[in-house]
Amino acid sequence: MVEAGVKTALAARVERLPDCEVKAGEPLAPLISVRVGGAAEALVRPRSPDALVAVLKLARDEGAPVAILGGGANTLVGDGGVHGVTVKLPGDLFPELIEVGPEDGLITLGAGAAIVKLVNVMRGQGLVGAEFLAGIPGTLGGAVSMNAGTKNGEAFRVIEAVEVATPDGVGWLTKAQVPHAYRHSELPPGGVVTRVRFRLPKGDVAASKVAMDADLGYRKRTQPLSQPNFGSVFTNPPGDHAGRLIELVGLKGHTLGRAQISTLHANWIVNLGGATARDVLGLITLMRTRVQEHSGVDMKPEVKRVGEFLP
Repeated sequence: MVEAGVKTALAARVERLPDCEVKAGEPLAPLISVRVGGAAEALVRPRSPDALVAVLKLARDEGAPVAILGGGANTLVGDGGVHGVTVKLPGDLFPELIEVGPEDGLITLGAGAAIVKLVNVMRGQGLVGAEFLAGIPGTLGGAVSMNAGTKNGEAFRVIEAVEVATPDGVGWLTKAQVPHAYRHSELPPGGVVTRVRFRLPKGDVAASKVAMDADLGYRKRTQPLSQPNFGSVFTNPPGDHAGRLIELVGLKGHTLGRAQISTLHANWIVNLGGATARDVLGLITLMRTRVQEHSGVDMKPEVKRVGEFLP
């Protein structure tokens, strides 16, 4: 278990790396959208791509695990904390690069930037095509790793290329070089997304705004956005909806400790205040078990688990 405020030998070694902000024993719950979980042994914010490579190399040499913390929007951190190195890329680590031609444009942004930044830059440049990403919380790096999206589209539909850092350096991969599927992508082992390049067509910006506003309005009416949460708990099974299956077994509104299956959307879990990762994981297990027993469907969790989960 990682103790909050305690500096380990590994954290001390990471602190000696140049161009990094390092916090030992740093509580992670404030950085996670569902607001639960323990501390990071070493939370690192690299200030340059070279610094990130140095962190990854040290972790490899030390045999220490590496966890990537984006916006914390699709992440459940265990109550026992996160051993090893936890990397959080600053949103302003890279400048935005924009190239707009007669028919389309390329937008290159840092992986630590919020997804909404892409939407704002898109609108400002007269581009369209990424409306489905509006309102999705988290960072662009997380959008790549989870192939984030909605029923209207997914991230890799508009991604041109992805820059990835490993302990051996930094390089670009084309979309074709990154295997991806529904809510999933496969990066090189030990790889961390550093920048993302999007190709978007020119189009009707006013119609694009109308579509985004309508989608955001629907989300506000049907999802518990005002409460701490981490988004959808499970991916939708082929031809069905996870929320419908969970509601079918009577779990909508069910509470464990201070965590609750949302009364607004059964595929969301919210923190009522003071919930633990143990509470949340207990609900996830209950949801999955009940649906399997009732419908025979083995639902696949969409949320990423990080760290040590206490019994």
